[in-house]
Amino acid sequence: MEVKGRAPGKIILAGEHAVVHGAAAIAASIDLYTEVHLALRPSGQEDDLLEIDLKDMKLNLSWPCSQLKGVLGDCSGDGTLLRLCTSEKLELLSGLVSEKKLPQENIQLSSGLCAFLFLYTSILGFKPGKAVVTSELPMGAGLGSSASFCVALSGALIALSEKLFLNDKEKKIDLELVSKWAYEGERIIHGKPSGIDNTVSTFGNMIKFKKEVTKENSIMPVNSTTPLKMLITDTRVGRNTKSLVASVSERVLRHPHAMTSIFDAINSISDELALLVESPAADQAAISEKEEKLMELMQMNQGLLQCIGVSHESIETVVRTTMKAKLVSKLTGAGGGGCVLTFVPALLSAAVTENIISQIEECGFRCFTVEVGGPGVQVFSC
Repeated sequence: MEVKGRAPGKIILAGEHAVVHGAAAIAASIDLYTEVHLALRPSGQEDDLLEIDLKDMKLNLSWPCSQLKGVLGDCSGDGTLLRLCTSEKLELLSGLVSEKKLPQENIQLSSGLCAFLFLYTSILGFKPGKAVVTSELPMGAGLGSSASFCVALSGALIALSEKLFLNDKEKKIDLELVSKWAYEGERIIHGKPSGIDNTVSTFGNMIKFKKEVTKENSIMPVNSTTPLKMLITDTRVGRNTKSLVASVSERVLRHPHAMTSIFDAINSISDELALLVESPAADQAAISEKEEKLMELMQMNQGLLQCIGVSHESIETVVRTTMKAKLVSKLTGAGGGGCVLTFVPALLSAAVTENIISQIEECGFRCFTVEVGGPGVQVFSC
């Protein structure tokens, strides 16, 4: 049996970094996707292999199933039984990946390959198979590429695990289970993720997310009443999410009262933005007023992100460039480079948009427009 999992990337409209410290964040899916084509092979042959083909990276790796079983030999292969990746298991997975001696330009893929091996063997056991991965999302740019991969992979694995006939409307993928498995993959890649990326990639649309300490995270759907379009600029500046999150935490220790006030302000922006997105707009004048308020909230959020030290000169270059056209931009994700959002009003002409894109790309950046708030993970029978 062969299946294909397809999962979207995400943007954060408000609340990044502050969400780690108890504030609400607003996140939404975008129409850029990662696809994982997964096929099982007959077992019992001499060359039983688990193979992954990363098409965009031109990288193909494989492991004998007998080796995986010898190293990881406690996997149940039951997709309905969620398993946690312990530090001991992660060390074993890292050893399996490091022996492949990845080229230096691909070394950042190591944690993603560990996540692949963990999810595959935990859900399907040691069955030989091949995964072919393609993605429209830039890596490490704050658009949820790793979560998109983990969600698409988890959806495909669960479909195969439960032997679902995906054309049968009574047989549906358990999206909660997909999200939980994907979160385990995200933990391997990022250490301590917020859970936003895998949630949005799994369920799609737009959500208001708040991390809870003593109970399950609060996730509320946000239903947009008007279409939203964003121009995304990939600054091509790499950044380390873990170190940026750590630097914000260090600033909290140095300035606890000031940082708490900033997080409270960001929380208020997220709350107001959610209400604004859901508010009806009867005519074009009402839509324009709504868009103006949304841009003001984005502008305030960017200013506060500057205050907590996660902006970057490349981000500020985009902010200044789009400001000349009276448009508002903000970083999305961890900051320190990565991607920048620019809100595209409904009445903005194509000519003006193309002129802005041209000015941004003259700085060495890459631009593309996206629709915000589409469907989440989908799994197809091949």
